[in-house]
Amino acid sequence: MTRSWPLIVAMFLALGGLSAVAGYEMAPPRAAQWREIAWPFPRDGWPAGRAFRCGSTECGTELEVYLRPKLGFCNCDSGVADDDEVDRVADVDMISPRFVPHKAGDAVRVADMPGRIRAYDLDGHRTAIGIAVSHRCDLMAVAAQGSGDAARVQQTTLKFLEGREIRTWMAAAMEGR
Repeated sequence: MTRSWPLIVAMFLALGGLSAVAGYEMAPPRAAQWREIAWPFPRDGWPAGRAFRCGSTECGTELEVYLRPKLGFCNCDSGVADDDEVDRVADVDMISPRFVPHKAGDAVRVADMPGRIRAYDLDGHRTAIGIAVSHRCDLMAVAAQGSGDAARVQQTTLKFLEGREIRTWMAAAMEGR
């Protein structure tokens, strides 16, 4: 009986190791690791906003998202009316003055605010996403840029904006008069 003891211990260790590997494989994918970075754009008529970066390992593509409120800048009756307005207000022009829309934009809801979202080609290698959403007479402008395809950049950006911390900050910033 004492000779079988090492065999039993080895079997338990092997079983434990296999269980750990199976648990790791079955675990949900790790949440994207966003890091806040300094606002990268020169000063203009609006206060600097917040900027975030996520690496390709965590997000599947290098991605940066820039967001800031523009209080008193939106049509109080119609909100964000059309794609031309997204082109003008979403700050994509700060990333590159030459941006070309992929197609017509879509209606979107971010942090319980209605608006529009549109994808752009920047230079053949990078994609930008412009989002403009409104609350009363105020606008939240969001621009994102990434090296991935438009669908992935858009999906990852929207997922980031759904996070509790960002939603809370956006709501507070829109009320911050």
